[in-house]
Amino acid sequence: MKKIVLFLAMASLFSCKQSEEKMISTKETSSENEKIAKELFVHFNNHDWEKMANLYTENPEFKEPTSEMKPQLKSRAQIVKEYSELQSMFPDVQDSVVAVYPSGKNKVIVEFVSKGTNPDKTKFELPICTIFTIENGKITKDYTYYDNSQD
Repeated sequence: MKKIVLFLAMASLFSCKQSEEKMISTKETSSENEKIAKELFVHFNNHDWEKMANLYTENPEFKEPTSEMKPQLKSRAQIVKEYSELQSMFPDVQDSVVAVYPSGKNKVIVEFVSKGTNPDKTKFELPICTIFTIENGKITKDYTYYDNSQD
């Protein structure tokens, strides 16, 4: 009987230790993923498209209103090209992060407002939400949501 009680106590202790290690590991991963997401916005606001593109895997998946929310794979070169074109249209474009929400092991949700000046010199502010999937220190998916309708 003493052996059974000792075995159960050891099993319980081992189980708690594993859960604690798993929680710490998940927190560390979540924290690292938040840093990657925040770093992306630093590079965006510096208009350093190469550094920003290097935060992604070689061919990450994107979903965005401009592609009717259909998944598309993009190369890093395509990312640089698209953001360079965006900068040409809106030279002063900047993103202000409102909040960062870690979600599970490998997702980070970022709520932000994109601001700049239209070609007709009017200012714009566009609230946006992006869900990043980050694996092994690189962004594998970038799902961006915003209201693209014109009033």
